[in-house]
Amino acid sequence: MGEFDAFTDLLDQPVYVVTAPGPPPAGCLVGFAGQCSIHPPRFVVWISKANHTYDAALAADALGVHLLPHGQGLAELFGGRSGDDTDKFARVEWYHGPYGVPVLADAPAWFVGRVIDCADWGDHTGLLLAPVAVSAPPTGASVLSYRDVSDIEAGHPA
Repeated sequence: MGEFDAFTDLLDQPVYVVTAPGPPPAGCLVGFAGQCSIHPPRFVVWISKANHTYDAALAADALGVHLLPHGQGLAELFGGRSGDDTDKFARVEWYHGPYGVPVLADAPAWFVGRVIDCADWGDHTGLLLAPVAVSAPPTGASVLSYRDVSDIEAGHPA
């Protein structure tokens, strides 16, 4: 649908790395995500059914959602490589956060959210998260957006 593509081409929202505890830990670059409630606070992430992280995310009690610093290192690793053949977590500094969720040490901001619902919405499944721990960015932090990573060839088709 060409008209809708023209509309979405104008969007430039942040991209995220979503992590799941596994085992083994899993993570992927996500472009479909956003706050969906203020009171209570809620955030939804949509994970592609073709993605290696999909099964780990559906099995998880909680997920990590990370904003990324400028530069494409984390975005290329988590968006351009598949966990089918790459241990992404062997290539980055990370630690276990709440619920055992992997937290990326180089993310300028992140939160861990408890999965409270999920819904099948076509080629992606939405997971509704209730934040349980948050690391806010420093004042004036700038984060990576969709246009910054549009040239990364995906490790899996959408």
